[in-house]
Amino acid sequence: MKITQTKLKGVFVIELEPREDERGYFARVFAKEELKKVGVDFSIVHINRSLSKEKGVIRGLHYQNAPKGEDKIVQCLTGSIFDVAVDIREDSQTYGDWFGVDLTAENKKMLLLPKGCAHGFQTLEKNTTVEYFVTQYYEPSFEAGIRYNDPKFNIKWPIKEPILSEKDENLPDFKK
Repeated sequence: MKITQTKLKGVFVIELEPREDERGYFARVFAKEELKKVGVDFSIVHINRSLSKEKGVIRGLHYQNAPKGEDKIVQCLTGSIFDVAVDIREDSQTYGDWFGVDLTAENKKMLLLPKGCAHGFQTLEKNTTVEYFVTQYYEPSFEAGIRYNDPKFNIKWPIKEPILSEKDENLPDFKK
């Protein structure tokens, strides 16, 4: 695994290093000891998966408030996404900034987001499957979200006319 720090502290792009032969490949997708080397203590409590049937679907921007904040590792198993982390940690030097990266089944990249970052993605292909490793149990009463096109962040989503759930369409602007 190759782990690279992004412009947002604690947000990393993880690249798999597949070992290939005529049969296909083998790759490690999670290594607690490798994450510890970059200062991340990550203990998986849930693994979640979503399927988006259409191109242009946006899911997010979602997070859980403290003390139920969660770290996430996000990967795209089929299709492709534009994956986004938004730093909403008030004490962070990159507070209010965002980072986006294409995650695809082909490039095998993953994005690690720490507590205090909102997360969202937009599908770039039909029938896209995304899997998330998370470090906190889902707690509906701590769930929160931000409108995908909040002008405070000005995220450059690749597809201009997204498909949204009613819930995501009605998320508020960020209030801090």
